Amino acid sequence: MLSEGNTEPAIGTVEADFDRIALLSPEGWDHNAQYHGYLLRQLPAHCEAALDVRCGTGSFSRLLAERAGRVVALDLSPGMIEVASERSRQHPNIQFEVADATEWAPGGELFDCVASIAMLHHVAAEEMLAKMAGLLKAGGTLAILDLCEPEGLQDALRGMAAMPVSLLLRVIKTGRLRVPREVRAAWEEHGRHEVYPSVPAVRQVCERVLPGARVRRHLLWRYSIIWRKQG
Repeated sequence: MLSEGNTEPAIGTVEADFDRIALLSPEGWDHNAQYHGYLLRQLPAHCEAALDVRCGTGSFSRLLAERAGRVVALDLSPGMIEVASERSRQHPNIQFEVADATEWAPGGELFDCVASIAMLHHVAAEEMLAKMAGLLKAGGTLAILDLCEPEGLQDALRGMAAMPVSLLLRVIKTGRLRVPREVRAAWEEHGRHEVYPSVPAVRQVCERVLPGARVRRHLLWRYSIIWRKQG
């Protein structure tokens, strides 16, 4: 089961990995950013309060800040939060916090939307999804983007098709065929610990925790979960 199969390293190792990556990460396009627009289209055009769980350097938090009165943005890595705060000086409505999302407990249904990008595979997914759902106000929207493991021939063919698309998008968006060597090395080091779920496993978890959720597989080795809380 997805929520029981997490074999990520200790929190301190993940934090150290992302502190290192934060120092190397340029502002700009990557595979996650390719789907920012899709996630935004699923969220309310205007809302009072939004939560970004595992905000990284804050790129999606800043997009949320354009439509929310207040954004709370969490990340386990102090380095990520430092970079995110520096890059978000023009967005005073973002409150950045160094926090372990699995332990963060503000109490109550506080947010009109909760978003999370590339975080779920680091934690016990079922428990984390239930927690994020509990932070939503009635009628609020949960939007998740994460990485998935290929499963079967169809996924293998999709992965092959994604390779040239990925290279073309990188050249168009960044002017580079590859990310800088030091950035690539940092991600490869972190990636040695990574374990990703299959999309069918994600759907099974959502059936238990988020009934009615839409789980969609995307081309660039990602999937999304969109769920609206009844009220």
